[in-house]
Amino acid sequence: MARPKTAYVCTDCGAHAVKWQGQCPDCGVWNTLTQTSVPSNTVERQIGSAPSALGSLKEDSGFRYPTGFEEFDRVLGGGVVPGSVVLLGGDPGVGKSTLLQQVAAKLPVDLRACYASGEESLRQIAQRADRLGLNNPSLNLLADTSLDNILEQADAIQSRALIIDSIQTMATSEVSSAPGSISQMRECVSRIVNFAKQKEIAVFLIGHVTKEGAIAGPRVVEHMVDTVLYFETDPGSRYSIVRAVKNRFGASSEMGVFAMLETGFKEVTNPSAIFLSREDSGGPGSIVTTAWEGSRPLLVEIQALVADASSNYPKRLAQGIDQNRLSLLVAVLQRHGGIALSAEDVFVNVVGGLRIAETSADLPAILAIVSSFRDRPCREKLVSFGELGLAGEVRPVRFGGERIQEARKQGFTTAIVPAANVPRNRIDGIQIVGVRKLEDALSAALS
Repeated sequence: MARPKTAYVCTDCGAHAVKWQGQCPDCGVWNTLTQTSVPSNTVERQIGSAPSALGSLKEDSGFRYPTGFEEFDRVLGGGVVPGSVVLLGGDPGVGKSTLLQQVAAKLPVDLRACYASGEESLRQIAQRADRLGLNNPSLNLLADTSLDNILEQADAIQSRALIIDSIQTMATSEVSSAPGSISQMRECVSRIVNFAKQKEIAVFLIGHVTKEGAIAGPRVVEHMVDTVLYFETDPGSRYSIVRAVKNRFGASSEMGVFAMLETGFKEVTNPSAIFLSREDSGGPGSIVTTAWEGSRPLLVEIQALVADASSNYPKRLAQGIDQNRLSLLVAVLQRHGGIALSAEDVFVNVVGGLRIAETSADLPAILAIVSSFRDRPCREKLVSFGELGLAGEVRPVRFGGERIQEARKQGFTTAIVPAANVPRNRIDGIQIVGVRKLEDALSAALS
């Protein structure tokens, strides 16, 4: 019998090397090569599938399974696609297992959903089901860490939906390394993807995250799956956000909001209401903007605080928007707005812990800063959005009409927007002020 070959695998990037060395030749990280054995026997070639004509495919190729949560369906792109592999990552205790167990219980009965856990016993899973009030007689439970047995049992009961909790605890007999290792995770995910595509079984994978917030394991795992979701939460809030960072079947920036209750997660159908929740007009330094998240507008509040600097180095601190973008906006305000903040500390915060990655928050952030600096509140029921250029011009953003419509639905009566985003047809119930320069927006916003 031939002896197994020895190779060295980088625990950071998954690259292979024929001999040990201090630095990985691919990623350049030191002391990450670990020894692993490679089977020397050759794998027999399997008979592959024949090509199919496009016209011969099923007419229901766009069919999706509903998960019972409209917000979760939105993040997935409209529901669960048969044969898809979804990877859900998040911090410990955020509720990944709770959410997917609720999804498994709410899936259609004829799918024969199977929930396989490598971290909990069947008694623990049943106790959580009782606490959440879940009742799905067709839901099958399995406590095992052998991926070979899980896939075999899911195929035997003809399950059409499989949840694996978690991928770091799974192991296959074809790899001798420990569960959670680079080679073990790569092989397990590869087998799961092939199993899902061949059997058209939808698979959900729960993944642990590192201290940096990325899913633990090789980066190739996120490339192999169809959808990558991140479960985010604020320790001081009862609301959680499921955000898609990769989706082959929908928008990659979609977001769903959930509230954690004693009976499990409940979807929030109107996220704008929880991100606003202002009892008064907001006061100086507060303004509402319309951000675009995935395929829908979302109203959020931006607050700014300008105070005398306590040192010779003024602070520029931003939460929810890009830190470097704030320094750029302060420089534009000084150059084209005539307001010098070189002796002031500037703090900007997006209420609710939401992060706005687009540039539509430029104009409302500037208006909030000036409002706080002059101690003058903005006009009541005012909403604003727009990108700010280095020359002081207000540039348009995408989906301007949809943003204005959402603001009108929430009761706002005035909108300060880029002139290029002003709709051609008049929108009843809201006054639209189109601006081209920064100074025009400042004079129109402050009461």
